[in-house]
Amino acid sequence: MIKVGVLYGGRSGEHDVSKCSAASVVSYLDRSKFEVTAIGIDCDGRWYVQDLPEIIEDKAFGKVLALKKSGNWLVNHFQRDGKLYLYNTESGKEVSVDVVFPVVHGTFCEDGTLQGLLELAMVPYAGADVAGSAVGMDKDIAKRLLRDAGVPVVPWVKYGKDEWTGFPERLIEEICSRFQFPIFVKPCSAGSSVGITKVKDKESIAAAMNEAFSWDTALLVEEGINAREIEFSVLGNDNPAVSLPGEIKPKHEFYSYEAKYLDSEGAELIIPADMDSETASDMAQSAVKAYRALNCSGMARIDFFIDILTGKYYLNEINTIPGFTSISMYPKLWERSGLNYTALLEKLIDFAIERRNKKNMLRTEF
Repeated sequence: MIKVGVLYGGRSGEHDVSKCSAASVVSYLDRSKFEVTAIGIDCDGRWYVQDLPEIIEDKAFGKVLALKKSGNWLVNHFQRDGKLYLYNTESGKEVSVDVVFPVVHGTFCEDGTLQGLLELAMVPYAGADVAGSAVGMDKDIAKRLLRDAGVPVVPWVKYGKDEWTGFPERLIEEICSRFQFPIFVKPCSAGSSVGITKVKDKESIAAAMNEAFSWDTALLVEEGINAREIEFSVLGNDNPAVSLPGEIKPKHEFYSYEAKYLDSEGAELIIPADMDSETASDMAQSAVKAYRALNCSGMARIDFFIDILTGKYYLNEINTIPGFTSISMYPKLWERSGLNYTALLEKLIDFAIERRNKKNMLRTEF
C-alpha cells in the first residue's frame, strides 16, 4: 500500500484555505490503496505529523483538517530510499511516506521552495516541479512567458516596493496615465485573491498599493476588464488533458478571498460554461499552450477573462496548486468532465510517481 503524506497549512496568507483543502483530500483518498499521513505546517513554518487526520468544524470554512502542534519534528531532506522521512526528537518516533500530496497554497509552499526541499529528498510529489511552481506563482514572469508563447494576457505593469517608497506620487501619475479605471492592484506572488484591491479612482491607489505590498515586495497593476471569468482544469505531465470550461459569476465586487471561501453564496459556479464550442476549444488549446509554456506538470487550474464588449479572451492566471475544497472549481470541473474526486487524486499520485521515475533515470555524476 502506498503511503501518502498530505502536506497542508503553511507559512502564508492562505494557511486556512489549505486546511480546508486538506480536509477534502483526506476524506476522498481511497483507503484501500493509500495509507494516509497528515503533515501540518504551522504559520511559523514548523512541521507536525498528526497522529490521526482529524476533520473539525470551522465557522468560516465549514470543515478543516485540524493541525495539532505536538512534538519536535525534523524533516530529512537527504535522499533515502525514495521516501520522505520525519523524525520526532522528543519521542524518537520516525515516520515515512512514499509520495507527498501538497495542498499548501501561497508563499513558501506553492512557489517552488517546498518543491525544492522535496527534490532534495528525491521523493515524488503531486503538482508542478520547482521551475513550474516558481514561474506559475510569479505573475509578472508568467505573463512575460505567456505573451512570448502567443497567449493573450491582460495589460499590466510591475512595481517594486522601493520604487513605491521612493516615488509614490510619480507612480500614481504614471498609473493614471497608463490605465483607465477601474484597475486591479495585486501582489506579484500570492494566490486566493489575497491582497487584491479593485481601484476605481486616483485617490484609492495609495491604499491599494500599501495593501499589496504588505503581502509581497512586488506588485502588479492591471487593466480592469468588464469580463466573464472562465476556468479550465488541466491534468497530466507530457500529454495534459483539459476539462470542460466552467464560469465563475461573483456576487461580490470581484472574485475576492471572501467570495471564494468565506461566503457560501459569494459566487455562482456554472459547469459547463455557456459558450460557443469554437471559443471553448480555442481557449482549451490556449490552456494547454500555457501549461507547457510555464513548465507545469501534474495539475493546474487556468483562469481566463472574456471581455464582454469585444469577445476577446485573456489568460488571467495559472494556479499550480489549485483549491481542493468541497466547492473548488478544479475537482468540480473534472467531476463534470467524467473524473470523480477519488479517481482524480489517484491520477495525480500516479503522475507524481511517473515524473520521479523519469528523473531517477537521469545521470547525476559525470
